[in-house]
Amino acid sequence: MKKNRFFVKATLAVALAIFSSTAAMGQETAKADSTKSFLEKKWVKELISRIKLHGYAQAGYSYNHNAIGTTNTFELKRVLFWAEARITDRWSFLFMHDFSSVVQEYYTDFRITRNKALTVRVGQFKNGLSLENPLSPTSMEAIDVYSEGVTYLTGCGSDPLMGVQYGRDLGLSLYGETNNGKFRYELDVMNGQGINRKDGNNFKDFILRLEYRPVNGLNLVATGQIGRGHNILTDGKISVYNPTIQNGQDYKRNRWTLGFDYKSKAFNAHGEYLEGIDGEVVSRGGYLTGSVPLGTPKVEFVGSYDYFNYNTTLGLDQHKAIAGLQYWFYKKCRLQVQYVYKSAYLTGKASEPGTEFVHGANHGLMCQLQVRFN
Repeated sequence: MKKNRFFVKATLAVALAIFSSTAAMGQETAKADSTKSFLEKKWVKELISRIKLHGYAQAGYSYNHNAIGTTNTFELKRVLFWAEARITDRWSFLFMHDFSSVVQEYYTDFRITRNKALTVRVGQFKNGLSLENPLSPTSMEAIDVYSEGVTYLTGCGSDPLMGVQYGRDLGLSLYGETNNGKFRYELDVMNGQGINRKDGNNFKDFILRLEYRPVNGLNLVATGQIGRGHNILTDGKISVYNPTIQNGQDYKRNRWTLGFDYKSKAFNAHGEYLEGIDGEVVSRGGYLTGSVPLGTPKVEFVGSYDYFNYNTTLGLDQHKAIAGLQYWFYKKCRLQVQYVYKSAYLTGKASEPGTEFVHGANHGLMCQLQVRFN
């Protein structure tokens, strides 16, 4: 009798378990069908087709040694995510945020002509000065990303008078291309103050960029800027590169560059000459950077020579050389290792009292992992 009762209870328990599992599966199936039917709706498909998501992260390790001492650190340099929304065939919007720093870009584009001859852009975006500045860090050979001259003259971070602006600004741009893409132009009217802030004076900066592609793979680029800077330093701090410009002072801020970019299966190379004027101080320099595949496109040797004089009057010149390898393990994902030599360095931050520009060897070793999705 006891065995029969046990058998009945066991049978009921198994039946209940089967019923519960079947009910749960039914609910999951119903939810899946509901989700599928929602995604198949015409307006949902239309919305998804008009939005593109992108993102990348760059993290690594750096080691530096000079006469002052040795430093080393792990770094999370960039974690960027951006969304592009195509409102109409001519009108679009972009929003970009760096989770390791601040909001980077937000702008809207409207194509005025039927072809690509004229588009207007309004918002916060990268300025068109220099060959390198508009390019993504994910496509640059150097872990340091841009050359010393580009970083200083475009507002990417090394100029204390302007601060870290990531080469971006608020303003308006007119750009386009003609002759089947052989000729491209860009005219920017910017605040000249950088990202996420109002203009510090009543002057606007004008930047002109011209590109010409005479043959396949070769791009010639000329850029220029006329404007007025506004020193953001306070509390009597000065820039080691330009100590005569006072806190809150407006000053002449002009630049011009001339460069080239060549890409082929055998090698890639780009170089540029740059010159700038800040107040009465002249800065100038040039660089040549390239990469060569080592038997396979996945493994490349990277090399660069970079010269820049921050202040030609004071003789604040620096030579920089880079040699290293990079391994593209998946599409736009790579692992980089580079040795970096500099002939000069700062003893502290560029705006700190007592900081000196010292001519002397600085040896660095940098490693970086890059992951990107489109």
